[in-house]
Amino acid sequence: MARASGLVRAGEPLLVMLSGGADSVCLLDVAIRVGADATALHVNYGLRDEADEDERHCRALCARLGVELVVEQVTLPAHGNVQAAARDARYRLAERHAVADFATGHTASDQAETVLYRLAVSPGRRPLLGMAPRRGSLVRPLLEATAEETGAYCRERGLGWRDDRSNRDPRFARARVRHGLLAALREISPTADRTIAETAAQLRDESDALDTAVAAALERLGGGPAVEAAALTELGPGLARLVLRRLAEREAGRPSPLRRADVDAVLALAGAAAPAPADGDGDGAARAPAGGTRSLDLGGGLRAVAEYGTLRFRQGEEPPQPDAVVLAVPGRARFGGWELEARLGGGGEAELRADALGEEVVVRGWHEGDRIRPLGLGGTKTLQDLFTDRKVPRSLRRSLPVVEVEGEIAWVAGVAVGERFAVRGSDEPRVGLSARRAG
Repeated sequence: MARASGLVRAGEPLLVMLSGGADSVCLLDVAIRVGADATALHVNYGLRDEADEDERHCRALCARLGVELVVEQVTLPAHGNVQAAARDARYRLAERHAVADFATGHTASDQAETVLYRLAVSPGRRPLLGMAPRRGSLVRPLLEATAEETGAYCRERGLGWRDDRSNRDPRFARARVRHGLLAALREISPTADRTIAETAAQLRDESDALDTAVAAALERLGGGPAVEAAALTELGPGLARLVLRRLAEREAGRPSPLRRADVDAVLALAGAAAPAPADGDGDGAARAPAGGTRSLDLGGGLRAVAEYGTLRFRQGEEPPQPDAVVLAVPGRARFGGWELEARLGGGGEAELRADALGEEVVVRGWHEGDRIRPLGLGGTKTLQDLFTDRKVPRSLRRSLPVVEVEGEIAWVAGVAVGERFAVRGSDEPRVGLSARRAG
């Protein structure tokens, strides 16, 4: 099974994480028989009375098999999740010592325990995916073998192993799953371990197909970070939830379960959004006053934001407004997340009179009370009202480049050109202005 997995290859280096239990002993012997350039790592946490005896067993085993062994002594924090701290320390050490891949002896039985435990504490399909055969340099070649089979292998090969009594300690949730829940399922079906592990493997393959479908759907919706709520609902509840989860995770930088109830609330938020008022910041937890922007707290600092029929997510507070910069004419300048260019002769997103702009302009953010005389309006208008009329999302308003000449607004990127700066005749000297998101 380990050979068929493709994770143990003849002639290639492999660091085996050797606890001394049957699974890891089996893995080390299998790696040697396959022909891998195997070495071993044992971590002694000193947490149990038997820890030193486990270390001596691993030393004797590696000496017998002719395998180089590295032993690390680790002191864990006295409080908190000791098992998680031990796992993290073990993996850090493996990454430090491994020349290439490092392997654990996780089996189909461990996979079944993992799926059952995660299913009990976390909703969604991800708990059902279990442990991946490969995660970076970490490989798990024995995921198709059960714990019963690794034990039988060791007995057949005359290899002794150590039993960790803490694996039966009911204080640990894993132990209760292993010796309670999974044991009960084996009474229903002796192949329960393998059945659950095989289900996880199939779902992992199907998850890759779902991820491809989500990426394609998101691309059709414009790629984010904001999407049209109406187009999203046309995808159907399942795909819409996955697209929203992808957007939420992009923003939060971490996995997000985004339950069905969360998705329903987010979509309802978008359907309720109305034109924005002339004042107010639009923030809050799904506030009811008529506003172009509404938001919903999803926990952990993540908020869903609905603006004029679009949906996006925000982690933490909105970023501060960029500092003002000077843009030479012609020239380039960076304003926050924008790249601006002024080009003689026209082109770009807007063309303005060269004599009205002069040799340089100021690029700044929107200020409360800003007014502009848009071309064709016949009067002035506040940028606040103009943003509302043009349905400019609040998330964009503070960072949108505003080009100013001697205190007068000449251009608001993508929104309006000031009347005095508009080109009148075809032969009039002009400057092309453009503003693009920085890569």
